[in-house]
Amino acid sequence: MDTISTRFEATGGPKYRAVAGAIRSAIDDGDLVAGAKLPPVRDLAWTLGITPGTVARAYTILTDEGALIAEVGRGTFVAAPASEVQRVDTPWHQHLPAEETGLVSLFSPRLPDVGQVALIRDGFARLAAQPADGLLNYPSRQRFEPARRAVLRWLTGTPLGSIDDSDIVLSHGGQNGISLVMQAVLHGKRPVVLVEELTYPGFRRAAELLRAEVVAVPLDGQGLIPDELERLVRKHDAQLLCTSPEMHNPTGLFTPLSRRREIAEVARRTGLHILEDDCYRVGRAHEQAYRALLPEQSWYVSSISKTITPALRIGFAVAPRAQGGRLRRVAEHGFFGLACPLADLTADLLMRDETYALMDRVRAEMARYIRVAVNVLGGHALNWREDMPFLWLDLPAGWRAAALCQAAEAEGVQIRSSDEFALRDGFAPHAVRLAINAQVSLKSFEAALTRLRHLLDNPPERIAV
Repeated sequence: MDTISTRFEATGGPKYRAVAGAIRSAIDDGDLVAGAKLPPVRDLAWTLGITPGTVARAYTILTDEGALIAEVGRGTFVAAPASEVQRVDTPWHQHLPAEETGLVSLFSPRLPDVGQVALIRDGFARLAAQPADGLLNYPSRQRFEPARRAVLRWLTGTPLGSIDDSDIVLSHGGQNGISLVMQAVLHGKRPVVLVEELTYPGFRRAAELLRAEVVAVPLDGQGLIPDELERLVRKHDAQLLCTSPEMHNPTGLFTPLSRRREIAEVARRTGLHILEDDCYRVGRAHEQAYRALLPEQSWYVSSISKTITPALRIGFAVAPRAQGGRLRRVAEHGFFGLACPLADLTADLLMRDETYALMDRVRAEMARYIRVAVNVLGGHALNWREDMPFLWLDLPAGWRAAALCQAAEAEGVQIRSSDEFALRDGFAPHAVRLAINAQVSLKSFEAALTRLRHLLDNPPERIAV
């Protein structure tokens, strides 16, 4: 801890950057070696005279960079150089459910199996009986046509405006779809991407891979603020806005049609492209997508991860009108397109009536867990919907997000701090996101939330009155 403290005192700038720089310097100089355990967040914060949230943010930055490794229940360690990392294979049957480990993860939504596993296995069995040419030849646009038409069926009822299968490109999940759109849109040495001030971290990571600068746009209760959006577009000559108007991740905000029209008009005046990420919506769409409001400049990305399974990594991107060829070239030049068996499985799954019946059962089961969460935590400032696979919780006075996350993990509950959804230089409110985990029993889920409620009701910092 002394070696971090000394370097921290000699570093200027924002405190979280100073902490990250001090640790990075200690690793580079060999004072912190691979496998060394870092101090707990609260201990280091006390030593340095700063908040636990500042230290947690520095740890997150270094973990994203690969300099540190966070291990649940053990702590944070210095990562080994890539050349020294050894692969350890764990048989699938050794993964233990939460009831046996005592840990309930609410990091990301986990879907219940209501029959989709059997349906997927049946799909693989049918693929195995297909002619051999599907396992011997390169993918082609013609080969993917059945899968694209299946995606069209999946999108039935989504108000995207005029669309046909030539507008669709299959991707390896929603994150890959976001990357494909960015590659199709961004140009120049240092393009600028706009995101909501609290946003899905995958936007930032995809932009950084393309050496783009990411700028946050302020939000209000209806989503992006149009005047602020226009000011930042013009100030930075921004090329792309990434947004989630139907179900904002992480807050659950919904952007009404009147606000969407204002945003679309800003984009029309400035030439800004819009990427709408709709991956978290699990129910029906309530308003028109940007692609319907601004068809020449709007892109759309979704996947089956929140309604069937995230394991298959099946997603898709929809290009603006008459720009499907542009998006296809990005995919073809990057990875030739999906593997043929995966494209065939996509076509099989999304054209079967059973799939849509299963999706209804998944939604109903997730809604049961959401109702339990609301019953347990409803006394606190909670944003929720029955068709939303997570909840957003504004913390009561006396709690900070990083401290609550640490305390919750000590109680066997993993939750996400608002820090993870803010830009590195951005403001993070005192709030957390709780994803629905329907892979543990309802009893275990309720017990985990009850432990969390006890923490919320007993904050470590008492406010003087």
